Amino acid sequence: MKIVEIARFVEDVPAATAFYRLLLGVEPSYHDETLATFHSNEVTFLIHRRYEPGPGELPCEDHIAFGVEEVNQTVADLARRGLTVEHPPQDYEWGRSAYLREPSGSLLEITQAASKAPH
Repeated sequence: MKIVEIARFVEDVPAATAFYRLLLGVEPSYHDETLATFHSNEVTFLIHRRYEPGPGELPCEDHIAFGVEEVNQTVADLARRGLTVEHPPQDYEWGRSAYLREPSGSLLEITQAASKAPH
C-alpha cells in the first residue's frame, strides 16, 4: 500500500491552482474551473471544486488515497482487522475505490487503477 493521491476540495479552483503552481513551481497537467491535477513522481495532487454531495454520492472532503493491487481483497483484510469501511468498493472512472475513516474522522481512500479493476 502506498500513497498515490492527495485530494483537496476548495471553493475557488483557479485561485488554488495559481497558489499551488507558485508553491510547487510546476504547471498542472490538467486544469479547468472545477479541477486541477499536479503530478509528482507517483503521487497525484488533485484540486476539486467543493460541492454538496447528493444521496449516495461520495463525501466532498479532503483525503489521501492509498494504492493497492486489489481493492476487494484489501478491504476484506481491513475488515478482518476491525476497520470499518464507510463506502464499500465500487467502480469509478479512475478505477475501483473504497473509503474509510481514520480515528480522527478524516476520510481515506483505498484504490486500484482502472487497468487493474475487475470488470
